[in-house]
Amino acid sequence: MDVHPQTGEPLLSIGEFAARARLSPKALRLYDRLGLLTPAYVDASTGYRHYTAAQVEHARTVVLLRRLGMPLADITATVRLDGEQAGRAVATYWADVEERHAERRTLVGYLRGRLSGRGSGMTDMSETPEMYGNEFEVTTVDVPEQYVICESRHLLSEELPVWIGASTGRLEEAAERECGGIAAPAFVVYHAEVTQDSDGPAEACVPVRDAAAARAWALKAGRQHGSNSRVEPAHRIAYTRITKAQVSYPQILGAFEAVEAWVAREGLQVTGPCREIYFVEWDTAGPEDPVCDVAFPVAPRQ
Repeated sequence: MDVHPQTGEPLLSIGEFAARARLSPKALRLYDRLGLLTPAYVDASTGYRHYTAAQVEHARTVVLLRRLGMPLADITATVRLDGEQAGRAVATYWADVEERHAERRTLVGYLRGRLSGRGSGMTDMSETPEMYGNEFEVTTVDVPEQYVICESRHLLSEELPVWIGASTGRLEEAAERECGGIAAPAFVVYHAEVTQDSDGPAEACVPVRDAAAARAWALKAGRQHGSNSRVEPAHRIAYTRITKAQVSYPQILGAFEAVEAWVAREGLQVTGPCREIYFVEWDTAGPEDPVCDVAFPVAPRQ
């Protein structure tokens, strides 16, 4: 058996170590390149990798984390933590996985309803009932001209929830501090699709009371975070009110589709990009509390 030339510790060849660790030599070479599992000794003349028996447990932990589906980059970070921190990292990762699975389970029900000819399926209680609520009620309201401060960003759907909270929070703080106060609820305008593959842009807006102060704020902000100010012209919207639970994807798709279908039935036309109007403090709302209007600007069809 080979021994480490400096420590005298017994060494295992890559084949022996692979068998004990239940990993292939190819995987061990990959993990070495990533710095995830470095050989204890590499023979300078032959390039052969050698490992110690003490590294087997580390390797088996990596195997288990991979079976969990954890990306290699996350595994690299996790195994460098101490015991309790590593345990918390695994728990956090799995909570995120379960959240994604719940979303996909809901999306499966939505797609089954849609593809089987039941429309969006969002009001069919026979499949995944937790995703469905009452039938969306659509109505219209006239919105007066408003002066808004805003932030625009190109982003994908997974970035959207965090960005909406952060951007509207920044804007509301600026409105209260520098622009005479908040004049109406914050809203988010989708100038193009925001999905896993399409990056918008989206625009977060907060109506303010002092237009002159808002223009001064925009100049001072220097377009930080895509900051700007503008006039939002008077318009009519068709909208439906949804709960905090229904804001989640894909439930919110059913709300958008319900408004679009209503607009078509009423002989109206959409005159601008769709939007979400948030009229309740998000953090204090419960799952069944109304928090958002899903809306389209509309006008009589020409």
